[in-house]
Amino acid sequence: MPPVIQKTNPSAEFETAERCFIIELLNDESDPAVSIARARVESGVTTAWHKLRETTERYIIISGQGLVDVEGVTAAPVEAGDAVFIPPDTPQRITNTGKEDLIFFAVCTPRFTPGCYISLE
Repeated sequence: MPPVIQKTNPSAEFETAERCFIIELLNDESDPAVSIARARVESGVTTAWHKLRETTERYIIISGQGLVDVEGVTAAPVEAGDAVFIPPDTPQRITNTGKEDLIFFAVCTPRFTPGCYISLE
């Protein structure tokens, strides 16, 4: 893949059945090793329990406050600057506990595809 500068397009944001809003920043089959999305969860909303088949996910919290639930660890508060590592096939969800949007990057390896998403609800 050649060098690329990808500009964020706020109008590309879409709502998911998971109860969050996503902008795909980098997710292309020409770079199957990784994908990066910006996720936004509105105040008071908890995303759906889910896991990613054979895909590691990392949350990097940009703004807002939340409570992250990952199977195998006690639910923990998160805020700007925090990072969460979620191994493949691990149930997860996040709740926005603040008054403003919770915004974080979701970095997946290998890249996220709809086929790796498994709803647990």
